[in-house]
Amino acid sequence: MAISYFTEEVQCPNIKKRVISAWIKAVAEKHGKRTGTISYIFCSDKKILEVNRQYLQHDYYTDIITFDYTEKSVISGDLFISLDTVHTNAEKFGTVYDEELHRTIIHGILHLCGINDKGPGEREIMEANENEALAMLPPEILRSKKKA
Repeated sequence: MAISYFTEEVQCPNIKKRVISAWIKAVAEKHGKRTGTISYIFCSDKKILEVNRQYLQHDYYTDIITFDYTEKSVISGDLFISLDTVHTNAEKFGTVYDEELHRTIIHGILHLCGINDKGPGEREIMEANENEALAMLPPEILRSKKKA
């Protein structure tokens, strides 16, 4: 049972893996879940488009694709995150890259916990849960990287 971080076609983002893994476990516990085997694969837009086409038959870029292997209360999955799209989204939403990255990291975990964002009213529920999870991050993780 572990949380692992991999890269494909990109450099690993500058994140504190131990702190992030503890945060992920705390967020899962808040939702009544335990973490099993979770793999983050940080990648390029090119790679995420390839994954989206091959496995989901979607022909578009996205920030995250979550493959859910959860069994009962133990969440497990492979989470592909396009760092290119995270960067684009940070600019689009006027936020700091690191905050957008952490939001995307936890977005996948919230999906594994059973929270959806495609149906009526679900996006607002997901966003509220993302905001609660971001508030659980140790303050030094995001505070030092806020825009001036």
